[in-house]
Amino acid sequence: MNKKILLTAAILGALSVALGAFGAHGLKQLVPPESVATFETGVRYQFYHTFALLFVGILFEKFASKQLGLAASFFITGIILFSGSLYLLTALKATNTVGLSGIGIVTPIGGVFLILGWVMLFFALRKTN
Repeated sequence: MNKKILLTAAILGALSVALGAFGAHGLKQLVPPESVATFETGVRYQFYHTFALLFVGILFEKFASKQLGLAASFFITGIILFSGSLYLLTALKATNTVGLSGIGIVTPIGGVFLILGWVMLFFALRKTN
C-alpha cells in the first residue's frame, strides 16, 4: 500500500505545480482576482496535503496500520473534494456557467476529510513504539 500512497503523492505534487503555474500565469486573464485567490487556495491546500500524504507513505513502510491507511484515504478524498471543488468553482466562474454554484457545499466536506486525515495520522503515530 505504501507504494500506491507514494505514487499518488507524486502525481498530486506534479499536479500542484502545474495548477499553481496555470493559476499564476494564465488564470488572471480569465477570472476576477477573487476567483484567482480561490484557485490559489485550492492549490495551496493540495500541496500541503500532498506532503502529508508523502509523509504517510514513508511512515507506512515502518509502521503499517489501518489508521495510516485511513489517513492516506482521507487526505486523498479531502484533496479531491476540497481543492477539486475550488478548481471547479473557478472554472464555472471562467465560463460564466450558472446553476452549479451549489458545488461550494462540497468544499467544507473536503475540509472535514483533510481534518480526519490528520486525526488518523495522530492515532496511527500514537500507537507506534
